[in-house]
Amino acid sequence: MMDFTLNTYYALLETLLAQGFLFQSFTEFLQSHHHRVIMLRHDVDLRPENSLKIAKLEHDLGISASYYFRAVPESWDEAIICEIAGLGHEIGYHYENLSSCKGKPDRAWEDFQANLAKLRKLATVNTICMHGSPMSRINNLDLWKTHDYKILDILGEPYLDVDFSKVFYLSDTGRRWNHTGVSVRDRVDSGFDIQVNSTGHLMNLARQGRLPKQIMINTHPQRWEDRTLPWLKELVWQNVKNRAKWALVKLKS
Repeated sequence: MMDFTLNTYYALLETLLAQGFLFQSFTEFLQSHHHRVIMLRHDVDLRPENSLKIAKLEHDLGISASYYFRAVPESWDEAIICEIAGLGHEIGYHYENLSSCKGKPDRAWEDFQANLAKLRKLATVNTICMHGSPMSRINNLDLWKTHDYKILDILGEPYLDVDFSKVFYLSDTGRRWNHTGVSVRDRVDSGFDIQVNSTGHLMNLARQGRLPKQIMINTHPQRWEDRTLPWLKELVWQNVKNRAKWALVKLKS
């Protein structure tokens, strides 16, 4: 089975459901989480049409997930945002205001509030999630050193409001699972040491009962593609980006 295709993603969800996992959006988890649960999160960095395909696929399986949209043209598609919300999924804000505002916190806070208000005109927004902005020296999480998102009725931010010593975090950043060598900021202080080599390997771990009971899975829908040419383009371009990210990680360390 080829990895990072929609067919493979569908097989992953079916496997996790068969092993008794329940799926919740991030908001649902924060409000009352199940004992055996997967929080399904999607960072919509590019190609929102791919997110809609995945949202429909999940809807067909009775799964709700959280979709975080950037306030940039390559992510922000109002028709798609509304359609995904209409399928019962959570909509959140994938913010990058501190990096886009050159590290100026007050200006970034104003920009954050403006974009959040625009997104809330399209859908209910209860949670947010930072965009890593890997090519920037600025960490968008640092905005919360001087401001408080909870005064805007935001329930949570995954990197700040989840105890990852208890919740296993899985991300497809770099088109690989938890490959920290090419992840500049999409990483957590994990209480788990579980190597995942591929989506097929992840499915095998689930079947063998070797996964923790609480998991957050973060995917970037532009990586998941059944059409041959877009799949190859994503593979090649991601490998190029991974080399640059690897160099940045080495510099930071």
